[in-house]
Amino acid sequence: MKKVLCLALAALSFGGCAVMEKRATQAQGYAPKPLYRDPVYDGAADASIVYDTAAKDWKMFYTNRRATLKTPDGDVSWVHGTPIGVAASKDGVKWSYQGTANIPLSCTGETLWAPELYEDNGTYHMWLTVVPGVFKDWKAGRFIVHLTSSDLKTWNCGERLELGTDRAIDASVIRKDGVYRLWFKDERKGSRLFALESPDLISWVRQPDPVIDTNAEGPKVFQFGDHYWMIADVWKGLMVLRSDDLKTWTPQPNRILEQPGSQPTDNDKGQHPDVVVNDGRALIYYFVHQYKAPEAVADPKFGQRTVIQVAELKIGADGWLTVDRDAPTDARLKAPK
Repeated sequence: MKKVLCLALAALSFGGCAVMEKRATQAQGYAPKPLYRDPVYDGAADASIVYDTAAKDWKMFYTNRRATLKTPDGDVSWVHGTPIGVAASKDGVKWSYQGTANIPLSCTGETLWAPELYEDNGTYHMWLTVVPGVFKDWKAGRFIVHLTSSDLKTWNCGERLELGTDRAIDASVIRKDGVYRLWFKDERKGSRLFALESPDLISWVRQPDPVIDTNAEGPKVFQFGDHYWMIADVWKGLMVLRSDDLKTWTPQPNRILEQPGSQPTDNDKGQHPDVVVNDGRALIYYFVHQYKAPEAVADPKFGQRTVIQVAELKIGADGWLTVDRDAPTDARLKAPK
């Protein structure tokens, strides 16, 4: 009966079956595939999600890659000149484009990557990776700058982090026992992840040793269940580490989101995660390249496009994290208490 109804709808409107099924899925709280796609450049990546207490909705800040820009092979200027895109959602299921973040140029630059959003005592903080220009290669210097806002709309320049390197990217921040910790990738140190500690989110002290002797980027640190977790992009799926004190980390035996999903737009490895722990559940947001899309057969540059997907993290019987990217995901988010 459902198939007959779909066929009837398809005869009356464009994409009848697909539209009906998508609406039914969203009505049940299940995330669509993809969860979000940037309507301007189709290059949403590196998402960071925060609750907007004034608007009573969720905001997604993301690297707005210029994925539709076709440059010569080897020319990566399409991942430069990137603003920070913003999307909003009332429920975590349906997201709508809100434009780009109002980031002051005076303390940043033309290329903005990997925003990390963090709310603390009514103030919103953003740690932003900055590349001061648009470049055709990956050789330019890069740094991390701290910005603050009271409304997630107007951002004020803070300090540029003194990290002892001219190639630092991808911040992740968490607080424990009155101490703030920030992790980042130091590309001058074998692309290892290092930690900083601070009493006030302004003055930071770098820890001398890397978190683990593995090159990675895009770390996300969060508390879930009885442990702290770090998930990071190792370019062949996501590495998972577990800790009780945020200092000593034990690697999970297997990576997650390494194997492609079976559904369209989610059929490649997951990259650069964000995790939202909400109402006792942990949702992982990751981006996926579209190299395996049907359009990529005729247009090799189509694979530059990236979309945001979501899945639920669970703790398995062995105490490690699992995720089933093909399972329907209830993506509904509740307002923090």
